[in-house]
Amino acid sequence: MTGEQRGTVLVTGGAGYIGSHTVVSLLEAGYSVVALDNFTNSVNSSKNESIALKRVEEITGKKITFYRCDLLDKDAVEAIFQQHKIDSVIHFAALKAVGESMTNPLLYYKNNMIGMINLLEVMDSHGVYKMVFSSSCTVYGEPDTLPITEENPTGNVTNVYGRTKYFIEEMLKDAVSADPKWNIIALRYFNPVGAHKSGRIGEDPTKQFTNLMPYISQVAIGKKDVLTIFGNDYNTPDGTGVRDYVHVMDLATGHVAALNKLDQQHLGLKMYNLGTGKGISVMELINTFERVNKVKIPYVIQERRAGDISAMFANAKLAETELGWKAVHTVDEMCEDFWRWQQMNPNGYKTDQVNGHH
Repeated sequence: MTGEQRGTVLVTGGAGYIGSHTVVSLLEAGYSVVALDNFTNSVNSSKNESIALKRVEEITGKKITFYRCDLLDKDAVEAIFQQHKIDSVIHFAALKAVGESMTNPLLYYKNNMIGMINLLEVMDSHGVYKMVFSSSCTVYGEPDTLPITEENPTGNVTNVYGRTKYFIEEMLKDAVSADPKWNIIALRYFNPVGAHKSGRIGEDPTKQFTNLMPYISQVAIGKKDVLTIFGNDYNTPDGTGVRDYVHVMDLATGHVAALNKLDQQHLGLKMYNLGTGKGISVMELINTFERVNKVKIPYVIQERRAGDISAMFANAKLAETELGWKAVHTVDEMCEDFWRWQQMNPNGYKTDQVNGHH
């Protein structure tokens, strides 16, 4: 940990899963953090505070300035930039459920695209040009070749959520060619899992469209009876979908590495994959979770889900070479850390709302 001050980062979606873990790494690296969130994908206490970020303050011993704010409210975003001297932005805030995006596409386009446009316009008017953007491996669609490098074609995307990420990447390309002052890194995440090793912060999905690891965990702790596996007839070693699961704390250090890069060098716009470079199937993840945590996960097989693809894993060499970043946490650790979080917080963050706020 360095004590030096490294400027102020605005973290949008800072109360969310990846956001809150990244704030830990930012604070430990010596950055000051201003965070905003509208609590669409995260839990708030009755005082409009983020429970997750309060716990990040406990973990790091540092303060976070927090605003409840929606990026669709441009005046509210403007007010934050007037209040603080922001040096750079990490933009996480987005709607992110694949299934929901298919049933409510306009909501996803409005929130994700217009939110980004408002943010860029306010940044521009305040002379802030450094941004790390949360993109996704979904921009690659169903890949022709594996592992996926940043050179793989993008745009043939299988779901609306992924299309919003793809359109934003294209929009950023145009913004950068029109105004070379921008200095932006788009990080294409593979599949974030795990939790901070303290067990104090983790993933607490607010939507019923949930990711695999929380679902496995909910079954293990008895909140759900059985895990549904969508499709076991994919062209993969065991028939279940293969993904590149990356520990959320590895993703967090990836954002610090990206900010370091933007501080050192003017890139215009550059894309980097953040993954481990190794594919793990749904069945492998279930088996690992059972083995390391000594629990049983009953499951049923159902039809494939619309918009799902068979296999997806990263070539993450570019991030290693240019950002000096590499995923270091194992699948065993991802499963252990997530289960620790789940056991310490069987109801996620929600229990904190009751205590002392009757």
